Amino acid sequence: MIKHIVLFRLKKEMLQEEKVSLMKRFKQEIEALPNDIDFIRKIEVGLNVNPAEEFDIALYSEFDDMEDVMRYAKHPKHLAVAALLKDAKESRSCVDYEF
Repeated sequence: MIKHIVLFRLKKEMLQEEKVSLMKRFKQEIEALPNDIDFIRKIEVGLNVNPAEEFDIALYSEFDDMEDVMRYAKHPKHLAVAALLKDAKESRSCVDYEF
């Protein structure tokens, strides 16, 4: 099994209302993906409530293997949701590990 964890930092110049709205929409749409992508074993999105920290969004997901992680990364439904952050994202960090 693979745990796939991604952290996103949104652009600082975004208005807070715009940022919160985008984060909530991203969470809702990512967490709906298992309805269309049956090889996602678990997925959740956390929205940071601590303004002292650098990252705004944490994505946690589980897959059977790295092949499924790669399939997920290229899946059209995932790409459509990921596009929500395209212009708002300042940075992204990721780690994939076996458990």
